[in-house]
Parts: sequence; structure tokens; C-alpha cells
Amino acid sequence: MRLHYSGVAGFLALATMAVGDSVDYSQYVNCLMGSEGPIPGKGYGGGDIFVGGTRPFGMVKAGIDTTAANWTLAVLNGGWTPDGNVTGVSMMHESGTGGEPKYGLISQMPLTSVALPVNILDNNTYSQPRLGNDTAEVGYFKTQLQNGVTIEISASRHAGIMDYSFPEGERHVLVDVSHFLPGSPGDYNGQFYIGGEIAIEDDGKAYSGYGTYVGGWNNGAPFTIYFYGEFSIASKSSRVFSGTNTDPMPRYHNLANGPIPEPVYGNTSHTITSGPMNRRVGALFSWGDGPAEKITSRLGISFISVEKARSYIDSEISSWNLTDTVDAAVREWNEDVFSKIHVPLDSSANMTNVRLLYSSLYFIHLMPSDRTGENPLWQSDEPYWDDFYTMWDISRCTTSLYLILQTSYFESMIRGLIDIWRHEGFLPDGRSGNWNGLVQGGSDADNVFADAYIKGLRGAINWTDGYAAMKTNAEVIPYNTYDPKDLSASTKEGRGALGDWLELGYVSQDRNTRCISRTVEYSLNDFALSQVAAGEMPGDQQKYLNRSAGWQRIWNPEVTSLNYTGFLAPRFSNGIFNNSGYDPLYCYSCEMQAYTYEAVPWEYSFVIPHDVETLIELMGGLETFESRLDKMFEPGVAVQDLGDNGAGITTLMNIGNEPDFATPYLYNYINKQAKSVEQSRTLANEYFKDAPYGIPGNSDAGAMNSWLVWQLLGMYPVATQPVYLLASPWFPDVNVTVNGSATVRITATGLEEGYYVQGVKINGQNWTKNWFEHNDVMAEGGTIEFTLGAEMTDWETGDVPPSPGHVVLNVDLT
Repeated sequence: MRLHYSGVAGFLALATMAVGDSVDYSQYVNCLMGSEGPIPGKGYGGGDIFVGGTRPFGMVKAGIDTTAANWTLAVLNGGWTPDGNVTGVSMMHESGTGGEPKYGLISQMPLTSVALPVNILDNNTYSQPRLGNDTAEVGYFKTQLQNGVTIEISASRHAGIMDYSFPEGERHVLVDVSHFLPGSPGDYNGQFYIGGEIAIEDDGKAYSGYGTYVGGWNNGAPFTIYFYGEFSIASKSSRVFSGTNTDPMPRYHNLANGPIPEPVYGNTSHTITSGPMNRRVGALFSWGDGPAEKITSRLGISFISVEKARSYIDSEISSWNLTDTVDAAVREWNEDVFSKIHVPLDSSANMTNVRLLYSSLYFIHLMPSDRTGENPLWQSDEPYWDDFYTMWDISRCTTSLYLILQTSYFESMIRGLIDIWRHEGFLPDGRSGNWNGLVQGGSDADNVFADAYIKGLRGAINWTDGYAAMKTNAEVIPYNTYDPKDLSASTKEGRGALGDWLELGYVSQDRNTRCISRTVEYSLNDFALSQVAAGEMPGDQQKYLNRSAGWQRIWNPEVTSLNYTGFLAPRFSNGIFNNSGYDPLYCYSCEMQAYTYEAVPWEYSFVIPHDVETLIELMGGLETFESRLDKMFEPGVAVQDLGDNGAGITTLMNIGNEPDFATPYLYNYINKQAKSVEQSRTLANEYFKDAPYGIPGNSDAGAMNSWLVWQLLGMYPVATQPVYLLASPWFPDVNVTVNGSATVRITATGLEEGYYVQGVKINGQNWTKNWFEHNDVMAEGGTIEFTLGAEMTDWETGDVPPSPGHVVLNVDLT
């Protein structure tokens, strides 16, 4: 059956805010925005979001795990789906991610029967459909199972609390250490359980242990999670159990054939361990047959020890009252996140826009995960962060938002990333489960670092090491991981096609995959190095600036498409272009082994933010550039099937994929800012909704949501540069807390008449440019005053935005 959602109506509890800001912004958050795709009741093509209880950047994301009702339309990465049956409540999830699932770990499942046909080693025999409304609010989740159990969930940073309201009858809680989110049949990088231990403590009122898991989206190494769980009421009986592991895991001992076995109960011991055959282990707690009753459980997890997992319950969830944890979560979200942006909330406010803003802020802060103090790999005084999923996604505009809104957190992230390089040899492009991977394009941590550096972020960051980490990406070829997704080079870290880049200055078609998109991304990565080198190692600056022009080496002036000439095109290592049937309207799957990744060459031909000046020249000048840009937004032009990454989109411009994020704003570079406003507003209005189908595809760890936040504020950052392109704000008055304590006030006069810019003042001065620099207002605060109206006006008369990577190459095209 299809479920319906209550949104935020009837919020569980209103929290008392800090002095000076008593507004409960959480009431404006739709925690189910992006929970469905274009097919009502299905997750396919939707945000693949986490739904449950968590804190900003929290390690624990406590929520339900569900089955795939239909694998062709299933997305299990966040655990929650609109239509799947519930298999457990687990502590770890990702949010907004594609690819194979990761986590769904350390679970409990309330049951009202364990008699046949129930087999506690087979969740198909006990999984439960949901009834009525799922309720999802900030710090709180509630669902009702067909067996009559109501589940309520909240969480702290390292622990979860669950209320199980049982109907009259039997009451059981299953703890299955081997539980995890399964991948679709045939997935390259499946996730597996490979062993664990569980012990019953305190006469059946508590349990502890660990589980070890491997694989998943990034084909990660084994990692171990310790846990300590306890119940508000001691069970009447409790038993550990084990069962044969029949998952066909490569290079691990297991049976790997036969049906799912029946459990074997350990009646003589309160502890059971997997042993060398990786047996499945767990425990079953039972409270007998009786009247309706609520049983509460608190569950802490740690990558370090059982003792640390238990300490989190004591320090973070000391109360057995779930509402206390919800209230604390609401306070933290309000103080640390929502209160950073103030907009009018009176009767004149457009509440749909208000909800879009605060809902987007929520999803931006679900990942990455702050695991400071939870690094099991090495001893360090530096912060530790995980679940970057991925830099390829969040480097476009999400981390630029962290820089101004969450300066302390962002500094901590960068320090943590540098420490990963110190101990593992490479910066991650993606990371999850304490393991680098997957790399989707370039080494995009370089872009994140350059954006922070050029905007003046220093603090306790060791930028000498930071630049050395970037140089590793630029100069050291990573070992080949022989990942089935791409056997040609490393998918774990670094630049897998760096050999071509160093030798040829571009990525060739015959030696490497993603030859066009990697060339484009390596170009920006090297521009990022030149930005940091200017301050850290000036002798390197020109070298990397020259290398950043490599994209020009694959610009083929003879390629024609849709009556335009000159496009990025595949080129062989001998220098000859592949002109055999090449059409830039196609990427040929847009996956790891295609010409381009998640966008066709037509789109990538606009993704040169560091040198738009040269791009305009190669495209044929201002008028042709404008015309080609217009073509990107023309309905019915796209021919490449992008699956769930482009569901329902018929324009070449695909806001559901990150490479196109800046494309609507490129009109600013020809002083046609009104068209940037027109195109970006149209995209935002069409594809972003305060609704289950609220974002165009995966939220990608909040990347989609951050694009919308910048749109609502009326600007867009050019990552790796201290430049913001002016658009048009959606609110008459916005106050943004930047750099910890400074305030940027953005006002819009005439918004009720229209959203086209008629004029701008910055810090009280008339502004003739359609862009500004970071130090103008974002470092120490300031004001941006827009005058808006109904007419498209060429108000800007100043210089166009800069192209600091402008380099003219004499490219040999023979």
C-alpha cells in the first residue's frame, strides 16, 4: 500500500530556545521533502533521503530499514522507503545517496510473535507493512506496524532512543547483529556482515557487543562497530542465537549456498561469537504475553569500544523519556542550524518559501558525519570526519555554504581531511565506513580546499600540509583498485587517469574512461592548486595554472550539434580526435565507463568556471554563447536517457545533476543577469517543492538542497574563487549569520511586483557589477539591497565576473 505523510503538523514538542531567539524554526521543516520520485508512492527518482532522528552532522542517524518492494524502482540507501516493509530500526544511515547501500547497522526489531512461520534469521518472515501515517519531524519519527506495534524514534549524536508501544499479546525485541541494508541483485559493490559478538547483561535488561561489516557503495574495507543497548523493563526471558552465514562473500569463510537456516539458540550461555565461519549472531528479548505496554530502549554505538558506546547513553540520553531527547534535538537544530538564517515569519510571509528554506537547511546538515573522538584507525588530536558522499557533489556549492554558515564545523572538516591524507596517503573524494572511495571524477577535495583558502579560512588549519595533500592528488598516480565499476584505474582515491594528464595534458579515450568529464574536472582541480599555491608555494602557481587549461586540448572545433560548432570531444592518446559517429548529445550511459559522468558532453562544455572568457571565445563569441546557453533550457532537446538522475527532465540543462549547477548563472558573464534570474527561478519553481517529490533526483548529501538555498538568498558562489554571482532573493528581508557572529542583511524592495533586478547596493554603495567578492560582505558582514521589479533590465554596466584561470593555449589539433 502507499503511505501518506503528516509533514510537520502536530509537532511533538516545542523547545525553549536560547535567549535572544525563541523561534522554533523546526516547525517549518518538511522532513519528507524529497522522499518520493515522480511516481507517487515510490522512491525511484526521488531524494533517497534519510528519514528519522539525528543531530546536525551526527554520527547516529536512527531510523527504520525497509525492504525493496520492486528492485527496479527501489532506493534503500537511506533505510526508509515510501512503500517497503519494515525490517528493523538501525542506528547508521546515509542520506540522499545513490549507488549501492551502505550501513543500516546495529538494529532492533519489535515483534509480536516468533512462532512459525517466523524465522528470525529471515526478515522476509517477520517484516511488517506500515499502517496509516508515518510522522517525520526534526529529531522525531513515528510509524505503526501491521502487527500493532507503534515505533517512535529520536537520537542524540552517538545514541538512539526508541519507544515500542506493544498491543495486548506477546512482546519481543529481536537484536540481529548481522542486519544491514542489502543491495540490489547484481550490484558490483555489495555490503556484507562478516562477524560479531553479543552478550546479554543485567539479567536481560541490557546487551552489548560488536559487529563487523565490509563492502557497500565504496567497496570499503571491514570496519567494526561496538554497541550497548538497554531496556526500560527487564525482559522475562532472553536468549542469544546464531545461524549459518549463507551470504556469498568473496574471500571470507561462509557456507555460500543452501536456504536461510533456522537459528540455533545458546541456552547455556549469555554470550555468542561468530567465530572463523562468520556465523550470524544476535539475541531475542521477550516480555511474555500480557496487556498493552510501552517498552523503551536506549542504544549507543562507537567505533572504539563497548564502554564508549555505553558512555554515550549516560552523557547524551540520560532520560528514559523520548520527548526529552526530541526537545534536545530541536534545541540543537535551532541553535546550530536554523537560527543562522532569519526571514520574515509574520502573516505576510510566503510560508511555502519559508518551508523550502528551512527544510533545505535541514538536509544540508545530515552529512558528512562528525566522528571526532571516534577514529579507530589512528591516534590524533585532529578532528575526524566520515561520510563524505561525495566531494564531487558537495564541492559545487554545499561546502561554500558551510564556509559562511558553519565556519567552525567547516574548519574542523578540513583539518580532518588533511589528517586522513597524513595517515592514508590521499585525500578522499568520497569516504564512508572509514574508507576512501568512490572517485566519480577528479580530486574534488582540491576544489573544497581552494574555496576555503581563497576566502581566508585559516584558524587551526595547517595549510602547508593542506597544499601538500593537494599536490599528492596532482602528482601521484594512485594504485589500481580493479573495481568492477571501472577496471582501468583506482576508484578509491586520487586521479586515476593522472598518467594521461601528466603526459598528454588531457585524458585520452583509448587509455581511460570518462575521458571528457575527467579532463574538465582535472582542469578545475589544477586551477584550485594554483589558487592555494599563490600563498603557500608561489613557484608552483604558474605550473598549475597552465595545466588548468588542459580542457582546451579536447575542444574539437569541427564537431557540430544542433547547428552549433565546437565542443568537447573524445581524443585518442596519439592526438587524433574520435570523429567516428561522436555526438555530444550522448554520453553513452553517463556512468563510470562512459565519455562523461552524469551529464552529456553538451552540458560539460559549459563547465569551465575558472575560464569562462576562453569558453566564450571558443564557442564563437558573446551572441553565439548566449544562443547556445539558451538551447540548454529548451524543452524536448535532451535525448540521452539518464534514468533516475534525470527523471522527467527533457532539457539539456539537468538540475538533477551537479555539473549543471552553475550553468543557469552563466548569463552573468555576458552581462545578461536578468536571464540568469529567469532561468534559475524557472528551475527552482519547477523542480523544488514542499512535497514528497520535492527535489529533482538524489539530494546527494544535501547538494541539491544547497543549490536551492543559494537561489533563495539571491546569489551563487563560484567555488575555488572569492566570487558570488548575484541573482534575485525570494524574501524581502534576510539576515544571514556568517563567519560565526557577523551578519549579512539582504533586502529586496519591490519583490511583490516581480523578481527581476532593477538595481543593487552593497554596503550602501550603488553596485554596477552582477557579482561581488567574499570580503565585500561575507567575511565581516554587510548589506546587499536589491531593487526588484517586473521588467527584465540590463542594470549591470560594470565588469563581467572574472576568469582568473584564463590561459590561451596553442593547441595542436592535427
